[in-house]
Amino acid sequence: MNSRERVRKTLNHEVPDRIPLDLDATAVTGISASTYGHLRRALGLESKPVKVWEPFQMLGEVELDVKEALGVDVVGTDRLLTAFGFANVNWKPWRPFHGVDVLVGEGFVTTEAENGDLLVYPGGDLTASPSGRMPKNGFYFDAIVRQEPLDWDHLNAQEWVRSRFFIYPDFYLEYIQREVDNLYRNTSFSIMGFGFGGSFGDIAGVPAPGSRAPKGISDPEDWYLVHASHPEFIKEAFDLECEIALKNLDLYREAVGDKIDAIFISGTDFGSQRGPIMSPRMYRQLYKPYHQKINDWVHANTGWKTFYHCCGSIVALLDDFVEAGVDILNPVQTSAEGMDPVMLREKYGDKLVFWGGGVDTQRVLPFGTPDEVREDVRRRLEVLGEGGGFVFAAIHNIQHGVPAENLTAMFETLKECGGRASHL
Repeated sequence: MNSRERVRKTLNHEVPDRIPLDLDATAVTGISASTYGHLRRALGLESKPVKVWEPFQMLGEVELDVKEALGVDVVGTDRLLTAFGFANVNWKPWRPFHGVDVLVGEGFVTTEAENGDLLVYPGGDLTASPSGRMPKNGFYFDAIVRQEPLDWDHLNAQEWVRSRFFIYPDFYLEYIQREVDNLYRNTSFSIMGFGFGGSFGDIAGVPAPGSRAPKGISDPEDWYLVHASHPEFIKEAFDLECEIALKNLDLYREAVGDKIDAIFISGTDFGSQRGPIMSPRMYRQLYKPYHQKINDWVHANTGWKTFYHCCGSIVALLDDFVEAGVDILNPVQTSAEGMDPVMLREKYGDKLVFWGGGVDTQRVLPFGTPDEVREDVRRRLEVLGEGGGFVFAAIHNIQHGVPAENLTAMFETLKECGGRASHL
């Protein structure tokens, strides 16, 4: 099988020739730019500056030679606009605190705060307030809350949505069409799309780091509180966001047709390390109806599968996810309470495609030995790798500081086992 055939079979819960591998198809299955530079050297490939395609998390672009060396099966799209609102064009050199040379888009503009922190600006506009901060000697950016005083009796859902979401402009759709056409015609990769606006309540978007002047609630603490104090505001905002998302999905379908196999719909986290961050009742009231609408539209109008990223312990919500029409679950955080891979496979293996869960990224991958990494990957393949419906990826992005020898141990184990538990 080629990669596209392999992934399509997997998404249909059929057994492929080997388990597909994802590295860098999404902003939650990627790799830190610094760690990626070390991986290239470990693979014996040419050392070169790494393109940081997602500066918020400092993710590096995985190039074709690495994809071929590792046997990666999926590629991502929609990398024109960053979380900070500037385009990935006219790349220029930059050296972050960790000292690995990288390339960034021309709109990536920073200044240094008095304490040595780096500040980044929405759309590269130095006349706006900075929207991101990298602590001195840090590795990632944190969003800066730029919330104006709120009138809690007159929260404006329309204003909140307008400062964060928009209908796809023509230039963006033309870019997507060209990109997907090229990938579909000239490669055999499976293609992952991106559904802007379907990530209801994604906390990364609440501070609106790409907006020059975000309106309304921008503080994550206030955002979570308003679920209980002003649920009518949440519903009105989600009604408007859903309307935009459905229009964008229709435009996206016109641009790419069925050349993509899956579409990233939501990155909203509903779980903590020990349990869900809200009750199932609140999820059903405020989120599930919108997930249902989006998934129903996708399934009625396309052949795509819907990809939902949700960290943490979310066992209490999985039946609702299935009822809402979710096809793919990521990152499969088995280190969270109750997220036992055996239970997940037995109860949900025929209902959800598990995209992730390939290695423990909280403890084993960054801090274990290569042998411990190999054993962890083998155990996961034995459970999640049987019977189809599993795409191998780390549990969330591979972070800064992960030893290159641990990465090669992970990929070598997958390759040695043929990606099939029957080979173990």
